[in-house]
Amino acid sequence: MIGRTLATYFASRFVRAILIVFGFSCAIIWLFDFLELFRRTADAKAFSAGGIALISLFRVPSIAEQVLPFATLFGAIAAFLGLSRNLELVVARAAGISVWQFIAPALVVAVTLGAIGTTLWNPIAAGLKDRAEEQLYELTGRDKRLNPIASTSDVWLRQDGPNGESVIRARQSLDQGARLGDVTVMSFDRQGRFRARIDAREAVFADGAWVLSQALVRSEDQAPAEHATYTIPTYLTIEQIRESLSTPETISFWALRSYVEIARNAGLPAYGYELQYQMLMARPLLLAAMVLIAATVSLGVFRFGNVGRLILGGVSAGFVLYVVVEVARDLGGVGIVNPALAAWTPAVIGSLMGFTILLYREDG
Repeated sequence: MIGRTLATYFASRFVRAILIVFGFSCAIIWLFDFLELFRRTADAKAFSAGGIALISLFRVPSIAEQVLPFATLFGAIAAFLGLSRNLELVVARAAGISVWQFIAPALVVAVTLGAIGTTLWNPIAAGLKDRAEEQLYELTGRDKRLNPIASTSDVWLRQDGPNGESVIRARQSLDQGARLGDVTVMSFDRQGRFRARIDAREAVFADGAWVLSQALVRSEDQAPAEHATYTIPTYLTIEQIRESLSTPETISFWALRSYVEIARNAGLPAYGYELQYQMLMARPLLLAAMVLIAATVSLGVFRFGNVGRLILGGVSAGFVLYVVVEVARDLGGVGIVNPALAAWTPAVIGSLMGFTILLYREDG
């Protein structure tokens, strides 16, 4: 077995390389996101460059989660190349250390980073993203043009209640759908006839009803009337609202399991929640697959040449694996494929592919 000192040295090299790549990626993400938010919100009344910088900083962790596998891939490639260039791997091989022994510390680092990313980074990222959306909504108010989050698509919800059906359109969904911003409600009576249009600054779900604030009510037989608060009863439950309006990516890993159980108990599909939970569980194995792919293209480059071609091959393999992950996410998110199978298959295939190539090259 490889000695503890040597294993620690190899592990430290991989940790440093991965964190440098990941930190650089986060800085680039923050810079571009800050510039975009600055451009979109410069006309807001409450505009503040410092506030925009803070909002962008809160948004970075959730975006950086998607970058972690690539940071692991590029960091591992850089670490392997550095060890090969300094002939440290040559000395290790001459001392009788096999490729599996000096890859083991990198795999341990990848699995550890994956576990930390799932159990610590993801909950923090989800909480900070919710906070960023709240602050950005308060900054831009009702002006959809100024809010990059709200400008992607409107939220639509059709519901039934004691007074009849209604259709709700909101320009922003907050707090997993329990709070809606810039709301327009089309209300109908029990016979399906149009009754009123209500425009409100926001709507908050509470005790089987939507409570609208700063509402303007327009109807055919009455003059427009303003209300500080206006209540619309509904038969919807908070579970149904969350299933319709919330996105699994904004939910903490520790809360996902309860969301799955609540949705199932309510008779609602839980494919999105289950898929997100399983993908977070599979993240350590996915990062280990990235290390194995990096090893297949990095260990022998200084012995056989073609450095650029082999590195390009590793990058291409990483992007192919990313595409497979996204396709599996799309299929599993709508229930076409079992969520657990969709989440774990790319990581398993990537790991087996890297393991097989290394086995063939080193021991074949």
